Amino acid sequence: MAAAMEGAQDPWWIIASAAMALHGAHPIEVADVDLLTSERDAETLLATLRLRPSPDGGSDRFRSHVFARWEAPPVPVEIMAGFEVRTPRGWRSVRPVSRVAKQLGNMTLFIPSVDEILVHCRLFGRPKDEQRAAILQRLES
Repeated sequence: MAAAMEGAQDPWWIIASAAMALHGAHPIEVADVDLLTSERDAETLLATLRLRPSPDGGSDRFRSHVFARWEAPPVPVEIMAGFEVRTPRGWRSVRPVSRVAKQLGNMTLFIPSVDEILVHCRLFGRPKDEQRAAILQRLES
């Protein structure tokens, strides 16, 4: 995935459980890697990987303008652009402000800061997000 994003024109991030694991949070189960990128970079990536966007990547809680699932890597990658979460005040865009570079072997991956991931956990509001927030808070202690 990092190699596929080398030509990206805009900032991109790994978010959610994979980002938490990269920060050293444990125990965290990483079922897939959530890649958040711009629409133009998502479209380029999908064309390069010969993936088709999902006709409906959304749910009643989350949606993306562009969504696809890349199954080829050992851990599947969900590619999202224009990612939004429904809040009591309506749909809200999720686009990190912080961008922390993490080295994994010879790859550079970008993730939000721990503080920003905590904000996302609270915003998402599911029971698993509350559990993840508790694990992340232990990192800051």
